Amino acid sequence: MPFATRSGARIYWKLEGADDKPALVLLNSIGTDLGLWDAAMLALLPSFRVLRLDTRGHGASDAPGGDYTLAQMAGDVAAVMDAAGIERAAVAGVSLGGMIAMELALSRPERVSALALICTSATMDRAAWQDRVDKVRAGGTAAIADLAMQRFLSPAFAAGQPAVAESVRRGLVAMAREGYAGAGAAIRDMDLIDRLPGLACPTLVVVGERDASTPFTGHGENLVATIPGAKLERLDCGHLAPLEAPAALAGSLRAFLSPGADVADAAETLFEAGLKNRRRVLGDAWVDRSLANRTSFNAEFQAMITRIAWQEIWSRPGLDDRTRRLLVLAITASLGRWEEFRLHVRAGLTRGGFTADDLKEVLMQTAIYAGVPAGNTAFAEAAAVMKEIEAG
Repeated sequence: MPFATRSGARIYWKLEGADDKPALVLLNSIGTDLGLWDAAMLALLPSFRVLRLDTRGHGASDAPGGDYTLAQMAGDVAAVMDAAGIERAAVAGVSLGGMIAMELALSRPERVSALALICTSATMDRAAWQDRVDKVRAGGTAAIADLAMQRFLSPAFAAGQPAVAESVRRGLVAMAREGYAGAGAAIRDMDLIDRLPGLACPTLVVVGERDASTPFTGHGENLVATIPGAKLERLDCGHLAPLEAPAALAGSLRAFLSPGADVADAAETLFEAGLKNRRRVLGDAWVDRSLANRTSFNAEFQAMITRIAWQEIWSRPGLDDRTRRLLVLAITASLGRWEEFRLHVRAGLTRGGFTADDLKEVLMQTAIYAGVPAGNTAFAEAAAVMKEIEAG
């Protein structure tokens, strides 16, 4: 594992992507590690050589005691860039990561070619952060976990993606109290807002429409008003945008940082992301057969539904896979699309997407709202699929 050592602390970093691509440094929020960006990497790597690091006090990096400062953490980023052989890069940061990115661009402008400030701020409530630091130093990160989770994720995402939400909470509770408190002190003491007019690099401000921690009002609006030439992008997500809207965020970064990117390359990225969802829902065997049966006549249609249906829709955070599967069953039964209905009955039952009881309840309700004949045929079609599954 590569580390850069600075001021007595080892900072873990990870470099991915082709050497001939422009460098992009990604920074995390307080309470998360570099895995925060995992879901966006597939869409970023075709365009960038991506350097990620665990902020001092987080993940695999050391967590020394005492208060940290944004200047100290910006110095850590510069040290990691040196270790990775990167002289100058675009820097994108979420929340605390955005604050560190601003400090890096102000103190070392020669190292930063562009900024993407994601769900972040230049002014936070000092008293609130002092209270949070005190609670963590007294009782560990578990003492503020409920509050932090309410500010990390939108209610809809947390309800629709409980496994992701639990993973975020588990990582937060497991981190060293010294690390969280030290980083919290850096947020408490930041001195950025009056210096922002001095930023000279192109800057994108990304705000989450459902961000309860650093909403546009009082936070994003200040960045846009103060940073010369800053552009604004709004995304449908909570505070941790790389988790809630990874594809949309990656698309915004690509459009801002690589405006000349090949459209075909972007389409290919969306196709690969959609294919990953398609395999998760329907299974590798069915998807492989579908891809093998593509012809010059239908290949573009297959690519279109993979990009749009399987990436744009099935990756949305508002509903979990089980709910989407059951919706598909009700709709296809109502419309009499029996080939698609049988496909999703088989995939759902064999891949743990829903139970036979779930299926029965959906068809009972469908019979009332779409008509008993539709329900009658749906029960017959579903029973035939279940019999095929039992027969192996």
